[in-house]
Amino acid sequence: MNAGPLPEGFRLLPGYFDRAGQEVLVAAIREVVAAAPLFTPVMPRTGRPFSVRMSNCGPLGWVSDREGYRYQAHHPATGRPWPPMPGQLQALWAALAPDQAPAQACLINYYPPGARMGLHQDRDERDFSAPVVSVSLGATALFRLGGTTRKAPTRSFRLSSGDVMVLGGEARLAFHGVDRILPGTSTLVKDDGRINLTLRRVD
Repeated sequence: MNAGPLPEGFRLLPGYFDRAGQEVLVAAIREVVAAAPLFTPVMPRTGRPFSVRMSNCGPLGWVSDREGYRYQAHHPATGRPWPPMPGQLQALWAALAPDQAPAQACLINYYPPGARMGLHQDRDERDFSAPVVSVSLGATALFRLGGTTRKAPTRSFRLSSGDVMVLGGEARLAFHGVDRILPGTSTLVKDDGRINLTLRRVD
């Protein structure tokens, strides 16, 4: 069900990472998660748990708890600094955002079967001039993209393993979300899961 034009600054790069590249990335993320275990964030006001589990790598990491949404330099459970960002992700950022300073945060979202992400804007950063760069690994997601207001028309499309998406320009503040994970579509991540890696510049 598609409606509305794609916002300026949106780019979809299907199959940016081939199978070998995807396997290297998954192995790198496993190492990150071994040092910074996945945790279940909760909504600030209600304490309702997200359906995804999260971790981060890089100097800063995004967290959500009863105190609000924010970036911080340490894991909320272990108190340790986030692991370094894998070189493959640093290279991806440099290739797709060559005029920007290095990415400061990579949010790792793990979607088990049945998980989703409601429509939202990425606006917890202090500077919106840098794009958001997103990598899909594992199961296919039905992704929804709208405009810069919640009531703007949306359109949906599939994000498959190895796809990379860029939200820059007007699209940087576009509402977006994941309606559902398509069952039986992962040959990369076990248990039909999906990993989404989101690179951001915070300052």
